[in-house]
Amino acid sequence: MEEPENTPHRETQQPGAAHRRTDGRQPTARHQPTVGHRRSGHRDNAGAARRRRNRVLGIAAALTVTATTASAGYAAFAGPGSGPGRHTPGSAPPRVHGSAVDIPVAGGTTTVDTASLRVTGRTDSGAAVPVSGAAAHAEKLGEPSPVKVDGTRASWSYPAKGLRVTATGARGRLRMTVRSQRDGTLAWPVTGKGAGTGGKDAALQVPRGEGLSVPARDPFWNSEQAGLAGTEADLATGSLTLPLWGYTARGHGVSYLVPESVGTSLAFASTGGKLHATAKHAFSRREKTLDYTVTFSLTSASPVAPAVDYHRWLREHGQLHTLKQKIAENPRVAKLLGAQHVYLWGKARSAQAVRRLREQGSTRLWLGYDADGRPMSRKAVTAAKKQGYLVGPYDSYANGQDPKSADTPVAKWPGSVYPDYCVRNWKGELKTGFGGRGCYMSSEAFAKSEPTKHYLAAHTREITKNGANSVFLDVDAAGELFSDFSEAHPMTKKQDRANRMARMRALADKKGFVVGSESAVSWSAPVLAFDHGAQTPVNDGLWAFQKDKEKWGGYYPANAPGQFFKPAKLPASLAKSMFDPAYRVPLYETALHDSVVNTDRWEIPYDKLPAQKSDRALMSVLYNTPLNFVLGDANLESTGKEMARLQRYFAPLHRAAGTERMTDFRRLTGDHQVQRSVFGRGTLTVTANFGTKAYAGLPGGCVDAKLKNESKARRLCPSRG
Repeated sequence: MEEPENTPHRETQQPGAAHRRTDGRQPTARHQPTVGHRRSGHRDNAGAARRRRNRVLGIAAALTVTATTASAGYAAFAGPGSGPGRHTPGSAPPRVHGSAVDIPVAGGTTTVDTASLRVTGRTDSGAAVPVSGAAAHAEKLGEPSPVKVDGTRASWSYPAKGLRVTATGARGRLRMTVRSQRDGTLAWPVTGKGAGTGGKDAALQVPRGEGLSVPARDPFWNSEQAGLAGTEADLATGSLTLPLWGYTARGHGVSYLVPESVGTSLAFASTGGKLHATAKHAFSRREKTLDYTVTFSLTSASPVAPAVDYHRWLREHGQLHTLKQKIAENPRVAKLLGAQHVYLWGKARSAQAVRRLREQGSTRLWLGYDADGRPMSRKAVTAAKKQGYLVGPYDSYANGQDPKSADTPVAKWPGSVYPDYCVRNWKGELKTGFGGRGCYMSSEAFAKSEPTKHYLAAHTREITKNGANSVFLDVDAAGELFSDFSEAHPMTKKQDRANRMARMRALADKKGFVVGSESAVSWSAPVLAFDHGAQTPVNDGLWAFQKDKEKWGGYYPANAPGQFFKPAKLPASLAKSMFDPAYRVPLYETALHDSVVNTDRWEIPYDKLPAQKSDRALMSVLYNTPLNFVLGDANLESTGKEMARLQRYFAPLHRAAGTERMTDFRRLTGDHQVQRSVFGRGTLTVTANFGTKAYAGLPGGCVDAKLKNESKARRLCPSRG
C-alpha cells in the first residue's frame, strides 16, 4: 500500500477557438464553463533502407481492411522483412522529365508536377493513385525554375512567390519541404479533389478525437449537420489530435503527415456532393514557420493506415515515449492499467465513500475532483491511495482574474501577476480569457519568473498538500497556442508549446505525479500518462447544445451539477457524427495506445448519454481504453456498482494490453457493425458487435475479448447487465 505523501506544484492552459468555420458564420463556443472554472468544453546504407521499407509495407499489409469479410483471429504481426514482396525503392535519384519529377517510394513511385504541385502515385502493380491536387490558386505560384537533382533530392523554386521546394524519398515516403523567403500562405496539399478521387469506396480519414473514416460521397457528411464540411481545424491543437489525415479509394490509400504542425490547418469542403480537404500553411518569420514539410505514403485501404505510418515515424525519429518507459521512470503510472476514471462530487469525495468504492469491487481507479474550493481531504486522499487508487485535482494555469472578484481559486494569482502576465495581441490588448473572464495567461511570463518567484511551484504545493499523487491539467495539451506580443514576455506559438511541455514534464519527472491533460494532441504524448477527451470526436454543434440547460443541465446543484449528472439525449446529427461506430476508427489508439491512456471528455461521463451507453462500453473494450464516470451522493451506490462490474471485466484486459501497440484493426462486415482489434503480438484480440444480428456466434450488443494465454474469450453484453 502506498503511504500518503506531499507533492509540489504544476500548471495548465486553455483551448481556444482553433476550429473555425470557413463559410463566414461565427464559430460556436469551444467549451462550456463548469463549476470551479473547469472547462469542458538519417542516413543509411541501401540494405538497411530496404529492411525499413519492407517493414512499413508489412505493417500496412497487416492492417488491410476487408470490407465484408476478414480472416478470423489475429492478423500476423508484420515484423522486419515481412512485407508482401512489393517493390521497395533503393537509392535511385529522382527522374526529371519535362516539368515532372518521379521519386521512388515504398510500394511504387510518386510524380510531382512542378508547374502546379500536383502529386500522383503509381503502385508497383500499375494502379494510379491521386496523392494531391494542384495547389489552390496554382497559377499564382508563377513559372517554376528548372529542377536540380542532388543525390536523392530534387529541388526547384517559384521566384514570383519566393518559395523553394525540395522533394526526396525518405524511408519509403515522399517528403516535400516548401521554404518561403517571406510571410505568406500556401493551400496545399489538396486531398480528395479531382480526377481519380471518386468511387463508391472513397473515404476521408480525419483525426477528430479518436478518429473518423468518412465516406466522401455520404450526403450526411457533406451536410452542415455533420459539422465537418465548411470547417477548418488546427493541426497543433485539440481540434485534431494527430498531425495527419488520409484518403482511400479504389482499394488504395494515401497518408499525409505534417511533422511540424504549428502554422498548419486542415480545411474541409464539399464540392459536387463530395468531401475533400486542403491543408493551409501560414509562413511567418516571427512564428518561425517559414519551412513547411509534408510527407506522403502510398498505403493499403485500411482506414488506420495513416496512424500506422505515424507510429513508425515517431519510432524512427525517437519521439515515441512508451507507457512501459514511463512506468519504468515512475512506477505509479502502472496504477492506470485496469483503472476506470472518476470525478467525485459532494460526499463522494470522503474517505468513507472511497472505501465504499473498493467494497463494491473497483480494484483500480483514477479519482479526480474539480477546482471548486472543496478539495478532497488528506484523510480521503490517504484512503484512496491505500486502496491502490490514483487521486488528484483538476488544475489550470490558463486563466487569470482579479483576485478580488475571481470566480475560481485557480484563477487567483499573487501580487500583480494579473494582469502583468496576460497574453497581449499585436495591438497590446489583453487576450480575454475563456467565457469573457479575466485573461489568458502567458506561459512565457511564468517560465521567465519561475526561477526567482516560484509562482507555479507554490501553486502546486497548495493544490497537492492533501497528498495527491496525480494532477490533471485543463488544457496544457489541447488548447490554443498563443503568440504573445507583450514587451515584457514576447512568445511564439512554438515557444508556448515548449513551455507547456516543460511544465508538464516537471510535474511528471521532477515531482513524480501521474500527469494527465485535456484532449491531448500528439505532441504532448511524450510527457503525459493519460488524457481526458482525445477519444471524443466532437462536432462543434455540441457546444451549442450544451448551452441548453433544460436539455443538458446547468452548473447546479453544487454537489451534483446537472451538466454532469443530468441524462441527456443528443440530437440525431450529433449522435451520428460523434458516436456512430460505422464511422469511428481508432487512429489515435493505432498511433499512441502504447504511449498514452485515452478516455472520453469529463463532461460526457458514461451515464450522461443513456442512448450511447452500450456502444461506448463496447468501444472501451475494442479500443482497450477506460470509461469516464462521475459519482456524487445520489448515484454512489447505483453507478458505483455498475462501474465496478465494468471495471472488473476491463481490468485484466487493460493490465495485459494497456502498454501494447494496437497492431490490427479491421471492420468485418460491410455495414461496419462488427469490428476487430488486436494488441501486441496477439496479447489481446477483441471482436465487438455493434449491430443487432449475431455474427459468428457473437450476439448483437456484445463483445468478446480473448487474452493470448486463455483458451476462451471473455464476453460482455453491457445492455443486459
